[in-house]
Amino acid sequence: MTEKTTKTLQLKPQAATGKPTAPRPPVRPRGPARARPLSEVQAERAAYEAAREAWNPPGERSAPRGPARPGGAPAGRQGSERGDRGDRGDRGDRGDRGPRNERTERGERPPGRANPAARAPRPPAAERSPGDGIRLNKRLADLGLCSRREADEWIERGWVEVNGQTAQMGQAVTEADRIDVLPAAQHRQDSRVTILLHKPVGYVSAQAEDGHESAAVLVQPRNQWRSDPLIRRGPSWQPQHARGLAPAGRLDIDSTGLLVLTQDGRVARTLIGEDSGIEKEYLVRVHWAPNGPKGADVVTQDVQAVFPAESLALLRHGLSLDDQPLKPAQVDWQNPEQLRFVLTEGKKRQIRRMCEQVGLHVVGLKRIRMGRIVLGHLPVGQWRYLRPDERF
Repeated sequence: MTEKTTKTLQLKPQAATGKPTAPRPPVRPRGPARARPLSEVQAERAAYEAAREAWNPPGERSAPRGPARPGGAPAGRQGSERGDRGDRGDRGDRGDRGPRNERTERGERPPGRANPAARAPRPPAAERSPGDGIRLNKRLADLGLCSRREADEWIERGWVEVNGQTAQMGQAVTEADRIDVLPAAQHRQDSRVTILLHKPVGYVSAQAEDGHESAAVLVQPRNQWRSDPLIRRGPSWQPQHARGLAPAGRLDIDSTGLLVLTQDGRVARTLIGEDSGIEKEYLVRVHWAPNGPKGADVVTQDVQAVFPAESLALLRHGLSLDDQPLKPAQVDWQNPEQLRFVLTEGKKRQIRRMCEQVGLHVVGLKRIRMGRIVLGHLPVGQWRYLRPDERF
């Protein structure tokens, strides 16, 4: 019996060329990606927008594509489009990737190519121009449902419907349109809280600046007012209650008193909206300083006796700030060294600047009321929740 010959495949070693083989460069350079300057990104974006406008002038619309055909190609394209461009294997012959015809050399779009602008999001056809109505976010805010920022969030999440259709960002509506808000938006809004804080002197109302901390850092469990007799009516502490708090009516760094910090856009709009008429009450301790606080004839005691009556009338009505007349205010003497102000507006350092115009220097300012909410016995540096039964 003869033995079968076993064949083994052997590879011949490659002949050495004498030249070292260069390592293949990595697809991406080693190290962190280069941070692109903002100017470069903006310039690229501007060039892209200009190209979009050039290829898709206003009023023009690309031809709509029909339903897909059984072969997979859209009905709006010619079936011979792929054949007109030639077989895909021919691309290997165009190693230089240069222009294929005169149209591309002149900067024109080759036939059969999709318009990049056609893939960009377009406003819905049912959207009205601003002249036919107002923007949906403003309409929701005017109805008292939320703030404009919250309205934009609701619209983006698909929680708002106009005439039974999901609303779009920037959509304009009229009073005849039916606007519906989904329950998810109401649930999101109900979970937001409003904080009443007795702000101490030395804290800023908003973002920290010039080395001074924001008053929002005081909103911690250890600073909650535990002696509030109605504390059980408010929500229980949650860590997310300290996030996203915005001041609704600021207090200067040298002022103290009631500061409202809220996550609820409705509260912010009620207190500081363009059409807000909520009263803010202040107690203001003053010196008579007709020549400035460091000038001559400064009176620190019984200021009421030397303060002219006509100047008190100006504080009530007749002064202007930033070239704009101020709204009428209630101003009365609380005691010989302290005035009581009730304002319905809130310009920057308004009371201090009003007093300067009539020869008074403010040495102490405390806000004690906003609307129907009073500071009460809330201690300095402590806070409490706005209860569900409380309204400004």
